[in-house]
Amino acid sequence: MNQRAHPHSTEMTSPPPHLYGRWRHDPLLLAGTMIAKIWWPFWRPLAPLHEPPTDDGVRTLRVIDRTVVAEDENVVALTFGAPDGGPLPQWHPGAHLDLLLASGRMREYSLCGDPADRLHYRIAVRRIPDGGGGSIEVHDTVTVGTDVSVKGPRNAFPLSIPGHGSPARTVRFIAAGIGITPILPMLAAAERFELDWSMVYTGRSRASIPFVDEVARYDDRVVIRTDDEHGLPSMDDLLGPLDPHTGRAPSGLAVYCCGPVPMLESLRAHLADRPDIELHYERFSPPPVEDGEPFTVTIASTGRQVEVSADETALAALRREVGSVPYSCQQGFCGTCKVRMLSGEPDHRDNILTEPERAGGAFLTCVSRGRGDLTLEL
Repeated sequence: MNQRAHPHSTEMTSPPPHLYGRWRHDPLLLAGTMIAKIWWPFWRPLAPLHEPPTDDGVRTLRVIDRTVVAEDENVVALTFGAPDGGPLPQWHPGAHLDLLLASGRMREYSLCGDPADRLHYRIAVRRIPDGGGGSIEVHDTVTVGTDVSVKGPRNAFPLSIPGHGSPARTVRFIAAGIGITPILPMLAAAERFELDWSMVYTGRSRASIPFVDEVARYDDRVVIRTDDEHGLPSMDDLLGPLDPHTGRAPSGLAVYCCGPVPMLESLRAHLADRPDIELHYERFSPPPVEDGEPFTVTIASTGRQVEVSADETALAALRREVGSVPYSCQQGFCGTCKVRMLSGEPDHRDNILTEPERAGGAFLTCVSRGRGDLTLEL
């Protein structure tokens, strides 16, 4: 649904919050937020005067529009408004909402509407048959008029504006399939700030990629290439025009990417020796397990033992063996999968637990591991 400005809209006249420098390691979602909070007092003059505090409270929103936005009909855009029609908390490109579904599941979805529209939030959800049920529940039960509990917005994938903290001179956006959702508002911001930018938008087929009509308004700034027409893209295809003198991606480039893990890992490897290129990205699937060792989880309530292999998470093993367990981001930043550890030596790999919480037994099954056997309160 195309959204118009409303009487309560606040037009963004200064750049959104941003990060500084190039990611050298996997930027799990919360890391961006933590860095921004640490540096915020020093860089506040560069941020919008109307920047609101992070809002993690639960509120009820109502679905006011539901639109199919991909030709294969597997992606729906949902537009929410407050039940009383009032203004909603402000957000910036890269932000997401946590949907608290009726089943008890919580899922994060990137906001893909207009940040200047203070009356509406928009997300898009691809139906994933083997994705744990969250997307299926949204597709099958969330219709116009449905009230949904949400948390946020929160932003761990902020856009850094060249000339306002980022040393980059040009910006390259890379989106794959449903990964277009956090990128869409960034494109509008890039236009608003008159940045030198371009984008490549990839997917299995043109029928599978959402928001093609909205992207088309940017004309030749955006290249759409699909696997069925062009084959799998190379790194040069993704990064755009090469420097005519070196044959490589130009210096002073900031890359923003959202897509599947293989694409992100390939980009990281390709740019590993390019400190002059910023790489910012957001995953929509869990990262691979690195340096994992097998361990055993004992479920305290039943005594059942679940073996966790070296290349899987405790969450994956528990879902495989005992069925429904709470989870959401699968990246160690939302806390939905937090359980209490009763015994054992943990290998904490999350980004949110404090030392007192860890000392008290808090454990995130989606990323953290055990050194030997663990007993969890489940």
